Amino acid sequence: MELIKKHPVISLIIISLMAGGALSLISNLGRLIEGRGNIIPLFWEGVFAAPFVGAVIILPIMLLALEVIGLICESKGNQMRGIRIFDLMSLALGSLYEVMFLAVVKNIEGADWEEQLSNAAKHTPIYTKAGVTVFSIFLISIIGYLVLQYVHIENMAPLVVVLSISAMYLGIIQLIVLTIQVFELKPGSSDLVDFFLLILPACCILMAARTILKKIHEWNTMKMEMGKIEEEPILTLSEKILENANLWPALAVLLMFPLLGIIIMILVLFGQAPDSIVKAWTETSDWTLSQRQAPPNLYYDEHYLCTVAAGGHRRIVKPIRKGVRHGHEVIVNRQLCIANAFEELIQEKTPRIHRAVRSFYDRYGFPVAKLIRKKWQADVVYIIMKPLEWIFLAVLYLSDVHPENRIAVQYMGKVPEYRH
Repeated sequence: MELIKKHPVISLIIISLMAGGALSLISNLGRLIEGRGNIIPLFWEGVFAAPFVGAVIILPIMLLALEVIGLICESKGNQMRGIRIFDLMSLALGSLYEVMFLAVVKNIEGADWEEQLSNAAKHTPIYTKAGVTVFSIFLISIIGYLVLQYVHIENMAPLVVVLSISAMYLGIIQLIVLTIQVFELKPGSSDLVDFFLLILPACCILMAARTILKKIHEWNTMKMEMGKIEEEPILTLSEKILENANLWPALAVLLMFPLLGIIIMILVLFGQAPDSIVKAWTETSDWTLSQRQAPPNLYYDEHYLCTVAAGGHRRIVKPIRKGVRHGHEVIVNRQLCIANAFEELIQEKTPRIHRAVRSFYDRYGFPVAKLIRKKWQADVVYIIMKPLEWIFLAVLYLSDVHPENRIAVQYMGKVPEYRH
């Protein structure tokens, strides 16, 4: 217990990892009882999964629990040891995990709604041209929190306190809007993974509430000297209003709108549209608040020639039309059609050679395709494949009576069992 008090962060990490390991082993024990695996592989799987489970699942939940405890302690006039560090961990890890969740689980790409994506990719939930506005509001809200948390009340004017609270309000509201935008829970679905998106907003709300309570307690315990300000009746009224710390949360709501207006006016000078705060969420597709309809995603297989035809620069890979593969629409270029026609030919003429070629391609083609994630990578593969394309074309012209006819009908709707 003494170790936890002296080193709260290290203790939190160790406890999270231990809990993650226990959860992993219990889960695998259940699989073992059900007869869905062997004890040794499941044991090692649990051991290797423990850090991931502890860091990604247990740690955020524990940080949320600590924020709840911190708020309870502050409501009683006490400050929890190490709570500031836990706040910073919640902000840093919460932001990192949110970005990772959106990129990996939601499969989001940094493309606006008008761009055509492929397969299961989704457009960005924040309009990129309004990104500066969104980032600025988050930054100002964090600054407001840091001012309230690290500057003592003796060194702060009441108006600065209220404006800092307003800044926190703006950040929390925007975070809630982002959560509403990306939160998806389909009726009847047992997939509850999206509920982890609620942890960061919950932590931020608890942090803000605790920080406001802390400032109110500091103000109420500090003796104020009115001095000359009492001589001015108008200033006395203003001072009396601001002097009542219990009114700060309500005053912050009123000042939140002027503060937002000032932020927007400043951002307009840097090229942001006045309505960027709204367009950030509505000029999107695929999401809750979206008002745009994106073009349908283009499907292409994880085969490298299909990937090249659909993913390279048009002036280089030269797509010629759309085709059909496995019942899905794909982009084809001449190189892809020639390669597929060549495979069709060798399957007809030499089935054994075809099986060897197909086996080689299945083993090495898929890994290569997974590496092609940029247009320039697809361009490079297209250029590297040119000599083979010429060889395939020469074989077709030497072996087929109507080679161009065979090339032209590739991916026209007929769906053989083999494709590139």
